[in-house]
Amino acid sequence: MALRNKKQPKSNNPGRKLIASIAPKSPISEQFRTIRTNIQFSSIDHEIRTIMVTSSGPGEGKSTTASNLAVTFAQLGKKVLLVDADLRKPTAHHTFGVNNLFGFTSVLTRQRSLDKTVVETEEQNLYLLTSGPIPPNPAELLSSKSMEQFIEEAKEIYDYILLDTPPLLAVADPQIIANQVDGTVFVVYSGKTEIDQAKKAKELLQNVKSKLLGVVLNNKQIQKGDYYYYYGAK
Repeated sequence: MALRNKKQPKSNNPGRKLIASIAPKSPISEQFRTIRTNIQFSSIDHEIRTIMVTSSGPGEGKSTTASNLAVTFAQLGKKVLLVDADLRKPTAHHTFGVNNLFGFTSVLTRQRSLDKTVVETEEQNLYLLTSGPIPPNPAELLSSKSMEQFIEEAKEIYDYILLDTPPLLAVADPQIIANQVDGTVFVVYSGKTEIDQAKKAKELLQNVKSKLLGVVLNNKQIQKGDYYYYYGAK
């Protein structure tokens, strides 16, 4: 296998905070580790290695959750690949401060190989595959044979693959991906996500027979200025 791209320096743009990396002993980081543990023990008969992270609508914290979860898995010493599978409004390249000239779409369209496109992050054991150029046909690309081959190839190299996808109620992309991964983590935003929206999103996952691993309640205020993430079973 060819060498991966070299580490790229972090951007000065703060973007989304990788709290699990910069403050691993914080209460929020501990909650992410709790999520990680629950995922690991969520299935006895089938190992969970490919995980989709999504939400019902935009701005509910799915990308932040996916990134921090990826960090916590990497902190176990596992080889982890975080994939920005939001091919419409990608953000991972901003979060990690890397360029997005090539990425996931480059691999799916066979313009570049996976090993030459993945970048090594500052977090040990954590690798990133940015979205790459935004395609005109995301749904078709994600439902292609190339997507199946990508999943299989990634599983040969990495212990865990986390995919950050678009919101469920916005486009069909996450439903397509949900049918190809081991399970889904669903993010809701306290005080923002409507109950009806969450129910509809869950129905969409059920329609494609996706395994819902659990729900992350984001931005829940316990005390003034004190926020946490909570993982609960469905």
